Amino acid sequence: MLKRMDKDAFLSAGRRVVAREAHALDLLADALDESFVAAVETMLEADGRIIVSGMGKSGHIARKIAATLASTGTPAHFVHPAEASHGDLGMLSRGDVALVLSNSGETPELADIIAHTRRFSIPLIGVASRAGSTLLAQSDVAIVLPPAEEACDQGIVPTTSTTMTLALGDALAVALMEHRRFTPADFREFHPGGKLGARLAKVGDLMHPADELPLVTRDTPMTEALLEMSQKGFGVVGVTEADGALAGIVTDGDLRRHMDGLLERRAGEVMTGSPLTIAPDQLAEEAVALMNRYKITCLFVTGAGDGSPAEGLIHIHDCLRAGVV
Repeated sequence: MLKRMDKDAFLSAGRRVVAREAHALDLLADALDESFVAAVETMLEADGRIIVSGMGKSGHIARKIAATLASTGTPAHFVHPAEASHGDLGMLSRGDVALVLSNSGETPELADIIAHTRRFSIPLIGVASRAGSTLLAQSDVAIVLPPAEEACDQGIVPTTSTTMTLALGDALAVALMEHRRFTPADFREFHPGGKLGARLAKVGDLMHPADELPLVTRDTPMTEALLEMSQKGFGVVGVTEADGALAGIVTDGDLRRHMDGLLERRAGEVMTGSPLTIAPDQLAEEAVALMNRYKITCLFVTGAGDGSPAEGLIHIHDCLRAGVV
């Protein structure tokens, strides 16, 4: 059973670590200078990819930076420095830019990557904590991390330094994506899965196509309209004009309101005119919001607003299956 003093010590350690790392990030923000600008410009000028590399903890950070760059419009991948020395240097070629991370700047496993960039005139962006280190001395663009104590009292575990490097990678990625005017739609192209992909899904991505739609004309007898409604299984049927324009919709509510003599009526007599619709390029989240607001389960999709032909239909179940809630 833990004593209260032990729990207090845990909280004290946790808060001390967070405070130290937060202070280090403030130092990093103040330290960003023309070398940061030069790094962004160098990446923008690359014809190829950004090759990110680092050893140990810096390697883990490098993987994350490469993933962030790649998902925000800057082609990038990680190359392990030890594997680079055994053939993977071929993944780094003219037109690429190397982004190499090392807290000390003296990591021996980076030697072959550094030499390769110098031999083939590949731009090298180095990130380290020591201005006079081998890595930064060899770099075309040298970014020096500001002096900040590691989060542990012994000062030996890479904590604050890796946090600063990770934040620097995020800063580079965001600066690049903002310059390129990278939009949420662009982001979804690289990130179609997961919750983020679901949030950015368009109606057109989830809708049922035109050949699956329950549609009848104004003059269609309700006996046939009910059959169409039942066969397509959406619980509604759209009513069109002679030219195909969506004129109305027949729902369960409309059926109940016209129970007296329903089977002797035609679809145009039973329908609700000017139905609520949505465009295919709108976010699926907007479709869900509309369906929730009006307490309905589906929307016809039209491309040019009221009076245009139906291009599709989106059902609340389609959105739920895709993770859009």
